[in-house]
Amino acid sequence: MKSVKSVVTILFVLLLIIISTGCGPEYAETGTVIISGKDAVKLIGTADTILVDAQKATSYAKEHVVGAVNISRDDIVVQKQVINMLASAETIEAVMGNRGISNDSLVIIYDDNNNMDAARLWWTLLVYGHTNAKVVSGGLQELERQGVEITTVPVNPKAAVFKASKLNTTLIAALGDVVKQVDNPDEETVLVDTRSLDEFNAGTIPGSIFLNYEGNNYNDGTIRSIQNIKLRYKDKQILPDDTIIMYCKTSIRGAQTFLALYNAGYRNLKLYDAAWLEWSQDSSRPIQMPETVKIQSNFQDNS
Repeated sequence: MKSVKSVVTILFVLLLIIISTGCGPEYAETGTVIISGKDAVKLIGTADTILVDAQKATSYAKEHVVGAVNISRDDIVVQKQVINMLASAETIEAVMGNRGISNDSLVIIYDDNNNMDAARLWWTLLVYGHTNAKVVSGGLQELERQGVEITTVPVNPKAAVFKASKLNTTLIAALGDVVKQVDNPDEETVLVDTRSLDEFNAGTIPGSIFLNYEGNNYNDGTIRSIQNIKLRYKDKQILPDDTIIMYCKTSIRGAQTFLALYNAGYRNLKLYDAAWLEWSQDSSRPIQMPETVKIQSNFQDNS
């Protein structure tokens, strides 16, 4: 009996050694692009740091953090092909420069919209080569909990020069990429539908896994811990070695999922920018009607 216990003990120790030495999914560096409200407050006003309010312009006019410039969703998208598509490099250069953002700036972004408009701006900067940007977990509400000063006075910064890098197409999924995955599925590629349950049940891109973007947040609006994010996606057999293509209606919610996964160490990420609107506008493309209903969602902004 003692010998059996000894063998079991040895096997258990070996298992712990295997886990601790990194065998299994390989995650990249974590915690690099999401910042807590507490840490954001420490950076506000420091050299080369620009605080960006990603609310709608009308909301910014009613309430924003002192010193924050406004870059709304409308500033960084175009209504071509379908709505809310990525704007051109020239447009992004002009918007950033006019807000006082240069290539040397640390950009701290918050919103009032479940972290998704801040995430979309962060993703836009990333695809144009600006990696020195962070999203405030929990947005304006969390900053207010940290005691920031609120104002209605707009900020008119001194213009700067911002130069966009060549578009990083590895971070974007085109229609052809999605068609290929539907027609000839790759076992190491995953389609993730980040919309609401009602939208998913009304029809989804065939083979998609349903993971409502809201599940990336805690109830207080802050983004879930890195460990929670890893467990949420691992539970659906989505691993960092997989190529993950995510979308929603116009990939605003999809960008929030992109942010959460990137921060948790996933790097093989692609946002299907034209999203469900492009896929569903052609009646010849297949649509899957899911049969199971398991999760409830109440959030209103279906972008």
